Amino acid sequence: MAPAQAVPSPKGQEARSVDINLVTVNDFHGRIEQAGTAGGIARLGSAVDSFRAANPNTVFAAAGDLIGASTFTSFIQQDVPTIETLNAAGLDVSSVGNHEFDKGFADLTDRVMPLADWEYLGANIYHKDTTDPALPEYWLQKFQGVTIGFVGAVTDELPSLVSPTGIEDISVGSPVEAANRVADQLSDGKKGNGEADIVIMLVHEGAATTDIASATDPTTRFGDIVLNANDNIDAIVSGHTHLPYNHVIEGRPVISSGQYGERFSNMEISYDRATGSITKMENTLYTMATAFDANGNPTAWLFEPDPEIVPIVTEATEVANELGNVVIGTTTAAFNRAQRPGTVNGQPALVENRGGESTLGNFVADVQLWALEVDGTRDVDITFMNPGGLRADINAGETTYREAANVQSFANTLVTLDLTGAQIKQILEEQWQPVGASRPFLRLGVNEGFTYTYDPNAPEDARITEMFLDGAPVDLAATYTVGANSFLAGGGDNFVTFRDGVNKADSGKIDLEAMVDYFEAFGTASPDYAQRAVGVDVVSVAGGQATVNLSSLDFSTAADTKAGTVTVSLDGFSTSAAVDASFPTPNTFDEIGRATVTFAIPAGATAQSRFVITTPTGTTSSFTLPL
Repeated sequence: MAPAQAVPSPKGQEARSVDINLVTVNDFHGRIEQAGTAGGIARLGSAVDSFRAANPNTVFAAAGDLIGASTFTSFIQQDVPTIETLNAAGLDVSSVGNHEFDKGFADLTDRVMPLADWEYLGANIYHKDTTDPALPEYWLQKFQGVTIGFVGAVTDELPSLVSPTGIEDISVGSPVEAANRVADQLSDGKKGNGEADIVIMLVHEGAATTDIASATDPTTRFGDIVLNANDNIDAIVSGHTHLPYNHVIEGRPVISSGQYGERFSNMEISYDRATGSITKMENTLYTMATAFDANGNPTAWLFEPDPEIVPIVTEATEVANELGNVVIGTTTAAFNRAQRPGTVNGQPALVENRGGESTLGNFVADVQLWALEVDGTRDVDITFMNPGGLRADINAGETTYREAANVQSFANTLVTLDLTGAQIKQILEEQWQPVGASRPFLRLGVNEGFTYTYDPNAPEDARITEMFLDGAPVDLAATYTVGANSFLAGGGDNFVTFRDGVNKADSGKIDLEAMVDYFEAFGTASPDYAQRAVGVDVVSVAGGQATVNLSSLDFSTAADTKAGTVTVSLDGFSTSAAVDASFPTPNTFDEIGRATVTFAIPAGATAQSRFVITTPTGTTSSFTLPL
């Protein structure tokens, strides 16, 4: 249980020191049920109740992404169960996150906000091309004559994180500039425009790691916020990157509670009314699961479920089970997202890696190409899938509607557009994200038949070396029909070249619907272990000998079949090398499956001679040498 807090003076008595508890979460993403280390909304509600029982001066606040990218129980009912249970848990206020805009700005303002009992804030969201706020900027709560104010903001990466068509009526400004402006307003002594004794910034932006250096890195979006928030902002409650941290930076708390309700924070705040000053601001990060079995499964929890919230979750689960347990097909083996070494509950573990090629990402691209060609009037050449749109794996065996929905939970539609070969190359270059992006690299899933090589050590915008479609080189001047979900086709995740496409047509088919149709048509699916992107770095060509570093020859999960060896051949010549399937350090990019091949250049080889790369897992690629 949480420690008991100081109880305020009885009503009618003046208290010199007023004690406030600020309970916070972020990136809840509709995890209303207990699952894994996520305790569920009923336990989280109990935590809030515990602090409120000990101190009525308690505020429950959040830093966005409460809905969207939700598990099936909430997703299948458009996150209404999440909103209802957060209402029951007594959430008071939250900043908007990028996922609050998944279905567009109008859905947020016309459906979500009327359903929510809490105040949603977004001080850096403006009506298009104006400085007029499009959302509430702040929210105030008074306790014993002391007012605590909350200023909300969302990452200014928002236009790259949601479908641009859904936010075409708004503009997104700097989070820190907006927060400073509102904090100054709340501190200017003019009662007519809102005044607060304590100002908390709720911001849906976060640090890239849990290290304090990451939170103060001036080259990052979050570092800009932390370093430039003015003195009128007393604490920063953050989110977006799903990481738990509990920093004090130049005397100011800078915190995040991780994700999914696995943790929550309690900030103890004391305010001296006589001196008009904060005398205490101390945050504690609590983990909901308190004990684990040998397999890492929780066996004990910090709080029991709130009996008033349990029936709401039960009803939502029953509806989801009825809709979600329908089997739509089978898989011969698991389709996995990429992984990298990380930590879970403070212990080393493999975590999701959006910078790695995955069998799941490629499979979804295959499904979308098939769906567009079956339902459309155009032949599609290439399809792309963004890794952030993959929110769960598909296990081997029977695949249910729920499993498919958990993979693609955003309800994006499938879109076709025309791009030149040069534009396709630029899209692949954009996998290396802009400086300051939350994730430095995003590996796109691509359809079978489209392959490419890249040099991981080449300079920016020169990394993609060759592209092939059904074995033939992609012509940079030719036009190709490309398919993608509506988020990616709108330039999401900084793949801005999609916006230059022409003849854009929205099929109206939801990505989840395409997956269900695919299983209904084929019944069974098997993962393809051939890599569709291969790293080729020609290290040296001298003295009749060549050394080439190859990478991205393996997928990253233990269940994925490994290459073992790679062969490089030309006419009657061939040489082989062992493939290292271990994780490189650091494992930010897609370099799993590495081999160095050194060989004598065959007589008669020219700059046009194509050396073919093959592995036992089906990978086929090629390269030329600068002879």
